[in-house]
Amino acid sequence: MGRRSLGRRFGWLWTAYAVSAFGTGLGFGAFPLIAILVLHAGTAEVSALSAAGTVVGAAVAVPLGPWMEYRRKRPVMVAADLARFGALLSIPAAFALGWLSFVQLLVVSVVVGAADITFKAASGAHLKALVRPEDLLVANARMESTSWTAIVLGPPLGGAAIGLFGPVTTVLADAVSYLLSALGIRAIGGQEPRPARADAPRLRAADLLDGWRYILRHPALRPLFLNTVLSNGLIMATEPLLAVLLLGRLGYAPWQYGLTFALPCVGGLVGSRLARRLVARFGQHRVLFASGVLRACWLLGLAFIRPGVAGLVLVMGVEFGLICCCGVFNPVLATYRLERTAPDRIARTLSAWSVTGKVTIAALTALWGLLASVTSPRTALGLAGVAILATPLLLPRRERSVPEVAPSRA
Repeated sequence: MGRRSLGRRFGWLWTAYAVSAFGTGLGFGAFPLIAILVLHAGTAEVSALSAAGTVVGAAVAVPLGPWMEYRRKRPVMVAADLARFGALLSIPAAFALGWLSFVQLLVVSVVVGAADITFKAASGAHLKALVRPEDLLVANARMESTSWTAIVLGPPLGGAAIGLFGPVTTVLADAVSYLLSALGIRAIGGQEPRPARADAPRLRAADLLDGWRYILRHPALRPLFLNTVLSNGLIMATEPLLAVLLLGRLGYAPWQYGLTFALPCVGGLVGSRLARRLVARFGQHRVLFASGVLRACWLLGLAFIRPGVAGLVLVMGVEFGLICCCGVFNPVLATYRLERTAPDRIARTLSAWSVTGKVTIAALTALWGLLASVTSPRTALGLAGVAILATPLLLPRRERSVPEVAPSRA
């Protein structure tokens, strides 16, 4: 069976997404590296850099969800790309002039964080308008597969580029990728329909919470929202703990740690390629529920890592299984969410979802870091593994029809 064509316009959107995803993969971890190697920042400053970029960027993005709802999405996406391009480009420019500072890194991380959320919300809304309803899962699976490919290839290539050309090289590459992404979005062509109520009144304070109100009142989206933000938060909270355990307590070499990160990401490619076939055979709801349950079963294994080759194999096996389940779950969730969100609520719903996810990750990462300092990294990993076992209780138990909520009146 040949690859299903989703049309030229989706091809340009996918190309733009792929270019920026690979740029992000190349620039993975660049900010902490620059802070340490160039600005000689300490542990507290590096942690603050990561937390501020996530939390403050999410806060800045809150009003952008309802603001973009009644505007054409492609100009919003182009603006978000150009904002990321300009912000990131300022880092190598300041480095070359000897003006780079920690404050600049903080500001850039906030701008990039807010633009990321805005772009994802706008692109999700535009994707639903760009492809046929029956092609949504195929489109989301291709995006998911591209993300995991970028994660597999980007960080190793970025590390090599930094070693050869200097610490700001990958930031420059990431900046250029956003410029190319903006050009790709402009190349989509065709007339984007003007959303209803294009003459929307000025943004009110009550509108800022509208995305969350919509999600929490929606019987199909509410349980998935709670499940995903908690599951993703617990999964991401274990990453720094795993680094401390592997590199510190167990004495693994940095290249071994990199291997445990890169190779299991192939599971994301496998899962995203399987998603459409599994849905075609078993149905959307069954696949969503089963992959959501299986996703919660792997994390506890990280508490039993031991030194040596056996421990390395155990980490890669656990991470591969976890990421493979995520590779199935994520595109099915993205499709399910778009199908069940009213057309006039997509941008603010996706924005609220992303903001909550990022803040939850930051909060749980800080909480589990404190827990590890009071107990130990292994104990904290075990507690995260136990806690995530409860998250499948939040998954919807029964299937609901797609036209569940009609477009709401503004």
